[in-house]
Amino acid sequence: MKYIIVVIFLVTVIINPAVSQELDSIPDLKSVPYHSPSPPPEWALLQRQMMEALYPAAMEFVEKYTNPDGTLIWRDEWPGMDGSDDGYESFYNFPLYYALGGPKEIDLLSRKLWEGVTRQFTGYGQIVDEFDAGYDWMHHGESYTYFYFFGLADPTDKKMRNRAIKFAKLYFDDGTENSNFDSTLKLIRSPLTGSLGPRFVNTAEDWVTHRPILSNYPLPYDDIPNVTSGKDWNNDKKFHFILEALNNRMMKGDVPLNLASTSMMVNAYMYTGEDQYKEWVTSYVKAWRERTEKNNGIIPDNVGLTGEIGEYMDGNWWGGYYGWKWPHGVKNKLEATTIGASNAYLVSGDENYLALPNAVIASVSNEAKEENGKKLVPHRYDDRGWYDFRPMEPMYPTHLWYMSRKSNDWERVKDLLDPEEMGKLNYRKGKGDEINTATWLGYLEGKVPTYPVDILKATYNEMLSRLDRIRKDSSTPDFQDVHHWLNLNPVVLEGIVQTMLGAPNHIYHGGLLHTSVRYFDPENRRTGIPSDMAALVEQITDAGISLTLVNLHPTETRKVIVQGGMFGEHQIKRVNMIDKYPYQFDTIDHKFFQAEISPGSVVKLEIEMIRFQNPPTYAFPWHGENIPEKDINY
Repeated sequence: MKYIIVVIFLVTVIINPAVSQELDSIPDLKSVPYHSPSPPPEWALLQRQMMEALYPAAMEFVEKYTNPDGTLIWRDEWPGMDGSDDGYESFYNFPLYYALGGPKEIDLLSRKLWEGVTRQFTGYGQIVDEFDAGYDWMHHGESYTYFYFFGLADPTDKKMRNRAIKFAKLYFDDGTENSNFDSTLKLIRSPLTGSLGPRFVNTAEDWVTHRPILSNYPLPYDDIPNVTSGKDWNNDKKFHFILEALNNRMMKGDVPLNLASTSMMVNAYMYTGEDQYKEWVTSYVKAWRERTEKNNGIIPDNVGLTGEIGEYMDGNWWGGYYGWKWPHGVKNKLEATTIGASNAYLVSGDENYLALPNAVIASVSNEAKEENGKKLVPHRYDDRGWYDFRPMEPMYPTHLWYMSRKSNDWERVKDLLDPEEMGKLNYRKGKGDEINTATWLGYLEGKVPTYPVDILKATYNEMLSRLDRIRKDSSTPDFQDVHHWLNLNPVVLEGIVQTMLGAPNHIYHGGLLHTSVRYFDPENRRTGIPSDMAALVEQITDAGISLTLVNLHPTETRKVIVQGGMFGEHQIKRVNMIDKYPYQFDTIDHKFFQAEISPGSVVKLEIEMIRFQNPPTYAFPWHGENIPEKDINY
């Protein structure tokens, strides 16, 4: 035992000076000591427990459903164009968990699983040259959110960096007929694109696994010959009529859904800092703003290959792929425009890009009606006009307020959401972790002071529920559909993201994670909040945030680097501690600072920020201007 202790001590002596030396080289790093001993609040204990529990939960999930090489234990064949997204979705938030402070093992595991899913669906035929051969950007978004999180977890991975560049350049105009992008007209040339270019013509084989799902939705058009019901997707004698309508009307030209591709461009930009990706994003979002203005303030859901609105729809601005009528209606416009505009704002600092999703909300809000004290907005449009009136999901206007921080956007959220949801958490789990925003807003307004405890308990229970289902699952691969694993993934992060980062979680279908702050562990030279620490963002304004940092260790000081924004985009002006005497006022004038929290302290800080002041980057504080590259084995 003595020898073991000596070895550990020697390793510590060797490593720590190197880390210290590297930290000393961080330009303009200001370190501020804080001392405020106090018993830890309940939310802090729950947050730490959740951070610790997610790792064994993830391992149990992976051990049951994957092979040693990272592939899924599943069938030998899977036809059609759909499915690779579901493979990736099964583990999509593993690298985010690591980036927030999870164990290093989860980072390496998440990369191994990415490789495994890529190989597996390459074998099935959906992936060609490491990228989906040709699908829409709702499903691409589901896949590549996983990929974007690698930049947060460890941007030095040379293989992932090279892929980020390679994938983004699939959407540069290569001057051929097979180009995904028209750089002159600023349009993506089909709703279905990928490594094989635009998929202008679909086959029955392409849709074979997705037909049962789409049979539950309204038909894309009401005038398809011999087709009368969505159930006809499953009728082999009638499906070819649906397919012909899709090929003739939907598969050529641009659709709003493609705005989710901007995340792939921003991803490459944050690895490289090269302006070509930034300019692609801003020019593409600008093109959609111009199309919206041309269409009297309503975003058209189809633009032909010549740039004409309604080119293949008899001049109608509605009827496009994942458009105003089919299959989800306004949802896809809200998601894609919010993703695109937020990304353009991130790289440019120009909030005017938010006019695009604001126009979508205005389009349906102007047609709203009230029933039983609830505001209902139309979710669809076709020849009959606006219809399908339902409440708007609160997460969409919430994301817009979060990006703008404007009082009128805040009031609009409250006007559109169900007041009951704002006052009490009724936890729901969707495919992602972004549904429970209304009660979070109630917390920020001071109406639900127990919310941090409530959401952390709810997400912990969801993790336990999923583990229980995993243990009881006796299904075999031949009877498991392609969504089987994503519905069992026990890594549930919404509570941690909202409390620790002060943000709604990312839009599931391809959104980047925009946050108030981010944390780094300087002593272990890694991303994430250090062990024994917890954090809570309690208030959010245009001028900054209120942040509580807790050191749960009774005898050791903890250091944490607090960064303005997930990507260092916000400049921290001042940090004030004014809840207890003696007060502290510290000028930072940098995108991050180091807080030294004494043992057992609970420190409440007011952080003043200038938002969207800095170019976004994946670089860690000790990387400097250029992110180093290294080969990582996993």
